[in-house]
Amino acid sequence: METEENALIEHLKQTNPEFRQLMEEHLQYERQLEEFNNLRYLTSAQELEKKRVQKIKLRGKDRMAEILKEHKSRLNK
Repeated sequence: METEENALIEHLKQTNPEFRQLMEEHLQYERQLEEFNNLRYLTSAQELEKKRVQKIKLRGKDRMAEILKEHKSRLNK
């Protein structure tokens, strides 16, 4: 089942511009969060930015999950 999902993700990255953009943004946000996590201390501005990035990343992940669900339901019909 996981292999099928990975194959679908790869297919969507190739054929769905929205999904591809969301994946790219997700990786970018992941790198930003990693940079914040590598800092010993965060200023209040950095803390706010970290929370903002986390929320944006989560929204993108939720949208990618919706797209996956839509395509899975189409395949199962």
